[in-house]
Amino acid sequence: MTMVALAPMDLAALLCSRVCHDVISPVGAIVNGLEVLEDEKDPEMRAVATELIKKSAAAASARLQFCRLAFGAAGSLGATIDTGDAETVMRGVIPADRTTLAWNPPRRFAAKNKVKLLLNLCLIAQSAIPRGGVISVDLSGQDDTLAMRVEAKGPNPRLASGVADLVAGRPESGAVDAHSIQPYFAGLVARECGMEVAITVEAESVTFEARPTGVKA
Repeated sequence: MTMVALAPMDLAALLCSRVCHDVISPVGAIVNGLEVLEDEKDPEMRAVATELIKKSAAAASARLQFCRLAFGAAGSLGATIDTGDAETVMRGVIPADRTTLAWNPPRRFAAKNKVKLLLNLCLIAQSAIPRGGVISVDLSGQDDTLAMRVEAKGPNPRLASGVADLVAGRPESGAVDAHSIQPYFAGLVARECGMEVAITVEAESVTFEARPTGVKA
């Protein structure tokens, strides 16, 4: 398959569509809650609406913070990002009631694009266990030798069709849309920082390993 290169305007538009998709649901819930508060006089219903607004606002904030770090220019004044910040935003978007995040590496500063890659791999890993489970994150090496491993383990894990090709920059259809932009973007970031991603699908887990190009495990 041929490597697909998006025009800068198309890439920006598709990423914007992805961000809007991520926040439209909680924002819509906030609007619904406010409408209930305007029309409802029953104290119990108003309490339910208030709780909905609080939870939805927190969800919208968490998703925007994640998108800012994973897709945007967060920390653009510096060349590195605190991995502790990456852990925090990842915990904000994981449904804690059914998925556990085992973030194993100690806090450190790492190259900006490598942190973006790590977050994007975590997001793909989360989608691989729709029924929940455990996402484990590990880092090894430093600076130019930094490598990362993200494992998603849960009941009946699966990788959506075409994801591996999208990460490799070679979508089977030859095109990228708003639904497929995130794994494609993960591959772009990997290549930008000189890394290659290997994906392993097994009966109980899906594993993503990113290493400097040409370095074997």
